[in-house]
Amino acid sequence: MYWYFAAWRDEKVFTELNGLLRRLVRQAEGRTPEASACVIDAQSVKTSANVPAADQGTDAAKKIVGRKRSIAVDTLGLLLAVLVTAAGVQDSAAGISLLDQLATGHPTVSKAWVDGGYHRAHFIDHAAALGIDAQVVPRDPATRGFTVLPRRWVVERTFGWLMQHRRLARDYEALPATSEAMIHVAMIDTMTRRLTGENTPNWRGT
Repeated sequence: MYWYFAAWRDEKVFTELNGLLRRLVRQAEGRTPEASACVIDAQSVKTSANVPAADQGTDAAKKIVGRKRSIAVDTLGLLLAVLVTAAGVQDSAAGISLLDQLATGHPTVSKAWVDGGYHRAHFIDHAAALGIDAQVVPRDPATRGFTVLPRRWVVERTFGWLMQHRRLARDYEALPATSEAMIHVAMIDTMTRRLTGENTPNWRGT
């Protein structure tokens, strides 16, 4: 089974399936098949014991040792691009790789909303060079606790969808490429249930 999984991972089959389903969901929601705007954010998660130390890092802001999942989603929260790195990698550095993925795979995207972690000149300039207007949605420093922010809440909801899958509760994968494939698989599961109207109980209810 793993041989087939690895082959599909390396041949980007999961990425292609994700793209096909995303277009179907967008059309079902009355949207155009291809997105014109996205939201970018990152999530740091703990890792299991089998993850090589070289692939891990420390997110000092969130005090998490592990890996970081950087994703770009459309305005419905559907996955456009993903990159898994060590948790110590800066959001803006990983974001540049996401911008390159968007420019190559989703040339219709011309707008991106991000948080303050991407407010670096090299990220904003790189986005502009690719024809993408990157806009920072700031959080009011006087606000305490959780608050819903315009546009940014969409990607936070997507992280919530991912965490409903037991395999993504933490990063168990030895290879970052496998972690990325698992994120694609989780989104494939989410979208197929969305298209069919199926409501399958998740692991949190067991």
